[in-house]
Amino acid sequence: MKKRNYTKEDVKRLQGSLKIEYTLAKRGATKLRELLATEPFVPTLGAYNGQQAVQHAKAGLKAIYLSGWQVAAAANTSGRVYPDQSLYPVNSVPEVVRAINNALRRADQIQTLEAYDATAAVPTTQIDYYLPVIADCEAGFGGALNAYELTLSCIEAGTAAVHFEDQLSSEKKCGHLGGKVLIPVRQAVRNLNAARLAADVCEVDTVILARTDAESGTLITTDIDPIDQPFIDYNKGRTDEGFYHFKNGLEACIARGLAYAEYADLLWFETSTPDLEQAKKFADAIHAVFPDQQLAYNCSPSFNWRKYLTEEQCATFQADIGRMGYAYQFITLAGFHCNNLATFEMAEAYQKTGMRGYSEMQQREFAAQERGFTTVKHQREAGVPYFDAIATAVGATSTTALEHSTEADQF
Repeated sequence: MKKRNYTKEDVKRLQGSLKIEYTLAKRGATKLRELLATEPFVPTLGAYNGQQAVQHAKAGLKAIYLSGWQVAAAANTSGRVYPDQSLYPVNSVPEVVRAINNALRRADQIQTLEAYDATAAVPTTQIDYYLPVIADCEAGFGGALNAYELTLSCIEAGTAAVHFEDQLSSEKKCGHLGGKVLIPVRQAVRNLNAARLAADVCEVDTVILARTDAESGTLITTDIDPIDQPFIDYNKGRTDEGFYHFKNGLEACIARGLAYAEYADLLWFETSTPDLEQAKKFADAIHAVFPDQQLAYNCSPSFNWRKYLTEEQCATFQADIGRMGYAYQFITLAGFHCNNLATFEMAEAYQKTGMRGYSEMQQREFAAQERGFTTVKHQREAGVPYFDAIATAVGATSTTALEHSTEADQF
């Protein structure tokens, strides 16, 4: 049981008179906790739309990660392209979580319908599409009240886990950019408490991750917290904005990690390189005080992996840090990079060879079917059979769509 700086009475007073069920969030949190307890580590890829998440499920991944970076760049509710600096509307991540869960639900409905009717080649092992979604809540978009509301919105959308970082929200940056401003430890703990309170009010055992950016953050808002004071460089004075200079590095990450461990289910220190020695030092320091504390690691696309590791070291990296206690591992921007490379290569082939380029991609789709890929039948993938079943159930049989389609004839 993680520490709460509030009482059971506080929770009861905030719950209202009518109990609301959060089925997807509750089921996802339970499933994620089971995975964290039984798997050597839980690997995920960053998805920023439902179709990417469905492909993750089809390929055998057991959880979905949603990064704020990808939401900022490609999926926020403003429709604009932003860097990862908390510039997008605060409802964006919950809305993408909802879209991901809707896509997973549709895939499950199609699979269940086909299994029931036995009219399609049904796999012997059915896919569990209801994967837990881990959502990036960034720096909370404000203070503790904002963290509470954002967590609540994520739970309503069906999130299994949320993570918060210890940056000043109004100056928030991607963990691999400069200019990061840290908040004091006690303020970060308050945000974690607010997130936990929201989960408790909802009666959902949401998994909460605490991230520290103290490895590369260079500024801090105040010296109010004694834990932070050894890492403040008073000789440099203060910036024009009034920030103190911060002596960043692994020791600062460890100090903050130890402070967050009582409150967070998983600890994540944002790193600048894929460094096994650094990862072990952090894990050993945390486990010396909290032996059972689970850790998380960002296997980031911001690293030039082959610059630091050989092909063989890359192949074993996740297993290696998994043995150190990094139970949750994720590639934050996988969807962004995969989508852009695949689209560029398709456009390049089309520009050079016309329909030959497209037909070659289609042949790769056909070949991938034996491995579980189904999107070559795009009408099915979007749910035409499911809505044909609805039409049939209400007697509108003459207007069903799939039977006389090109997909039925040619695929």
